[in-house]
Amino acid sequence: MEVKRDTWRLLFSLFLGQIVSFSMAISSFTTSVISSLGVDAPLAQSFLVYMLLALVYGTILLHRRQKLLIPWYWYLTLVFIDVPGNFLDASKRPLLGDVLIIAATFCFAFSNVGEEYCVKKKDRIEFIAMLGIFGVLVTGIQIINHRSLFERKNLETINWSPKMISLFTGFAIAAFVFSTISSFVLKMSGSTMFNLSLLTTDIWAVAIRYFFYHQQVNWLYYLAFAVVAMGLIIYLRNESSSDDETAPSTTETTQYEQLSSEESGGANLDWQNRKHQEDDHTC
Repeated sequence: MEVKRDTWRLLFSLFLGQIVSFSMAISSFTTSVISSLGVDAPLAQSFLVYMLLALVYGTILLHRRQKLLIPWYWYLTLVFIDVPGNFLDASKRPLLGDVLIIAATFCFAFSNVGEEYCVKKKDRIEFIAMLGIFGVLVTGIQIINHRSLFERKNLETINWSPKMISLFTGFAIAAFVFSTISSFVLKMSGSTMFNLSLLTTDIWAVAIRYFFYHQQVNWLYYLAFAVVAMGLIIYLRNESSSDDETAPSTTETTQYEQLSSEESGGANLDWQNRKHQEDDHTC
């Protein structure tokens, strides 16, 4: 029974990880289509996502009427790291582009570790709600900032056709699903499993392009997907095995403490019996 439960947990973790990977591929694809139409508005796209998170999870958090488990300034710090990590991109100058990619990678990694702590040790709903609320605040300030004049001009010149509205809406929904399911993956399996699952994002992106643009897919992509899937299974099985090995050691420690206390109690009882015998002999 226990083996069957572990198998279902492994499959469920793999499934959630692939939903995260697929939703990230969808958001990347919609962003590329938006860019191909001459629109460059990463802050506005992030603002929509954070607003959606704030509306949904903020409402749940307000309904709970409970005190925050983590101080608000820690959430604000995570947002300051998360926002630039979402849209830092390579520059036309190779050296600056490399620096920006390294900075984005650092922000993404630090954000993942912070998110894992929040969802595992504290409350998942609170974390997503505060991420959305402070995300709206930070991205909103950046959009109205004079340094974002180029993006504001881009937004003013956008032809809000049904296609463009659908693309922005699709991106927001895909990123919303990504943030929601990511919290489950981080809570169940940690940031390592989360990042390993993202290795299949490019493969999903190729599959999406195949269905939309009918591009030919090299057979190596299928092989790569299989290799990554096997790696995820091996990692999860080793993780569950290490957890099983930790449990007996804890049990043995508890048993040892019980035996020690029993021996200690037995020794005290023998000493008390000898004491009573000596008292009786004296009397």
